[in-house]
Amino acid sequence: MKSGSILLAFFSIFAVASIIIPLPMFPGSWFCALFGERIAEYVRVLSALFNGAFYGGILGLIFVGLGKKLEQ
Repeated sequence: MKSGSILLAFFSIFAVASIIIPLPMFPGSWFCALFGERIAEYVRVLSALFNGAFYGGILGLIFVGLGKKLEQ
């Protein structure tokens, strides 16, 4: 339960940051470029979701891993 809320928090932070920052960020911009013009209307939202999942997942796993290591 605790790790799920941490992952959700990191996902939310990076998804919102990707929408607010006007620059394309890796890997969201890369994934959207793979799909091409078919998703032109949704590029900003899909890029934010990819970035949130990627960076949120990585930082969430690091945070959970460090937390478990510190408990030992």
